[in-house]
Amino acid sequence: MINITRLRTATSQPADHLRYGHGHGAPKTAGSRRPIVVWNITRTCNLRCIHCYSDSAARSYPGELNASQMRGVIEDLAAYGVPGLLFSGGEPTVHPDFDELVAFAAGHGLRVTISTNGTRITRDRAQFFKDIGVTYVGISLDGIGAIHDHFRGRVGAFDEAVRGFRHCHAVGQKTGLRLTLTKHNVENLEQILDFIEQEDVPRACFYHLVPCGRGSELQMLEPAASRHALDTLIDRVDTWHARGEHREILTVTQPADGPYLLLRMKSEGHPNYEMARKLLSWNGGGSKSSGTGIANIDPQGNVHPDQFWQDINLGNVKNAPFSEIWEGLTPGSEPLAEIRHLGSLDSAGRRARMHGRCASCKFFDLCGGGFRTRAAFATGDFWGSDPACYLTASEVADKSSAHLPGPLAV
Repeated sequence: MINITRLRTATSQPADHLRYGHGHGAPKTAGSRRPIVVWNITRTCNLRCIHCYSDSAARSYPGELNASQMRGVIEDLAAYGVPGLLFSGGEPTVHPDFDELVAFAAGHGLRVTISTNGTRITRDRAQFFKDIGVTYVGISLDGIGAIHDHFRGRVGAFDEAVRGFRHCHAVGQKTGLRLTLTKHNVENLEQILDFIEQEDVPRACFYHLVPCGRGSELQMLEPAASRHALDTLIDRVDTWHARGEHREILTVTQPADGPYLLLRMKSEGHPNYEMARKLLSWNGGGSKSSGTGIANIDPQGNVHPDQFWQDINLGNVKNAPFSEIWEGLTPGSEPLAEIRHLGSLDSAGRRARMHGRCASCKFFDLCGGGFRTRAAFATGDFWGSDPACYLTASEVADKSSAHLPGPLAV
């Protein structure tokens, strides 16, 4: 994740200790972090979104974990000390044991977040989230009105999601908006930001498309559209900051957003440029993301490097605890060593393994070679370059790297 608000405004954010090594409980290095676990507790969903990475539908799927197995997972995650547990799906609220599981996780001291389409959030459920201490409820919104309904495959889904936001806000439950940037909604971005402002949504995550599941049929943004989207987000962060309005804006699954932000800040002579560069250097981008700072458990209990990289199966929590799988102590978890090798090598070693222009990019230490999962889909191995990188050849050329020195201690 790239926290535009933090990097642009120097305003402290809730996850600074994990993302940038600042604050209480910060790990010594990004590579030593326990992962935030995205847990798809069911594949069943009441909608049919055109960009769904899990290809979910309104039907049951065999082999999903039972309630006892799921409680065991939660106990293991709590004992292992993961910094966050995100309940996702499908649509997690359709799971018959959802309320019990969320309460069980919160009761074990886990930092619980929820990723939902928002259509099933009643006032009572919002109050339940608030009462048990859910950190925030992330509600997906892919456009305004009919645009969102088209993405979600049901007329009225937008109005239901808006009610979900409002029910949460009425009881004081923090929310976050989640949106996947595609060709179909990027022109709607200003309206989305207006919605965030009007509804006083405190946090928003903008995902760059990872073409998998049903999303494999969608096209990623052209470079010009990606740049325009980033500029739009940056400009709105500046506007809100000037007004004294605090909203946390993040981008996800595209580490190149960090270098792009730096290039703009440098051209502006922005006073927070050097701070932002140091924080991005500590974070490491894609080299410290999938398989290190993020993990996924799918509905059948399979463990993956992230929620998109489903073709790499590291083990199953029905057979071994997640903690043992993640520590590489079980048969089948060997791919983790190779994935983490990208992050553990020094800069020269990483570049030697990479293919394409990522290998010579001057931002490699800040970006980590882009989003490894998308690179793997495009090239057949995760040492390839990220095809969604929108930086120009002149921007990434080594010959101009003198003004952007390598990592410094923070």
